[in-house]
Amino acid sequence: MNDNNKLNVAILGSGNIGTDLLVKVGRSNYLDCTYFVGRNHDSHGIQIAQSLGVRTSVDSIDALIKDSDSFDLVFDATSANGHNIHAPIFKRMGKISIDLTPSNIGEMCVPAVNLEPCLNFTEISLVTCGGQAAIPLAYAIGQTQTKIQYIEVVSSISSMSAGLATRNNLDEYIETTEKAIGKFSGCNDVKAIINLNPANPCIDMQTTIMAIVEQPDLMKLQEFIDQIVMDIQKYVPGYQLIISPTIENGRMIVMIKVKGYGDYLPPYAGNLDIINCAAISVAEEFAKNRSNKGGYHESSVN
Repeated sequence: MNDNNKLNVAILGSGNIGTDLLVKVGRSNYLDCTYFVGRNHDSHGIQIAQSLGVRTSVDSIDALIKDSDSFDLVFDATSANGHNIHAPIFKRMGKISIDLTPSNIGEMCVPAVNLEPCLNFTEISLVTCGGQAAIPLAYAIGQTQTKIQYIEVVSSISSMSAGLATRNNLDEYIETTEKAIGKFSGCNDVKAIINLNPANPCIDMQTTIMAIVEQPDLMKLQEFIDQIVMDIQKYVPGYQLIISPTIENGRMIVMIKVKGYGDYLPPYAGNLDIINCAAISVAEEFAKNRSNKGGYHESSVN
């Protein structure tokens, strides 16, 4: 623990997500970035970290292995394949890991839904950006409706906010998002779709949930969604309900929009901002509860 009594964190991955995380950690009252690690000397993220006085390395996971005492928690902002390699290493090191890739490893966490029980685990999965946007709504449907026959989630994002890792991990994105929607809603028939929109100016992230429910109760759902949206806005202020629960062609429809902070990422990249905001929220809660670290459980690699 550092002199400011903050939780020491490392960021693995010096791309857009990792760099935006770095900025967010910098203004946290509970976290201190003690290591920013990537693979590319010319990375803009590495340059920014150095300008902020943050220790950097381009030796990737090897740097963290060699200096494991420099951090207590690590954000993995690499790729699904990368985290498959990193997860067992973090586990052996006894470090808390927060996975921002769709690797489907660790305990699935959406702060507005299940933050507290996730603090009992050391491997945390933030599912996907679309999952962070849609799961609270799917959870609301699962908590308020009976006989849910089908749920479909469609996320539309600017193609400019979809980097190489996102494009390379589309299959993992779909699989992990569908699994999480099913888990949190209780629905067995789930479909996830992501659309990359090339429009200029760039669109904000929008996510639509469509559900087929035998006897929909819109009033009950609206009350639940109003509360959960307020809970999400505590850590993602740009999360907005733009279509309240309604019935159209026999389907229940809800839509949200996410606008980002505009820290390092542009405001239209709400899809990336929401998962970074979730990561900070989870890490800060670990920092507040670090005295209970002896009670953490080691989750298994799925």
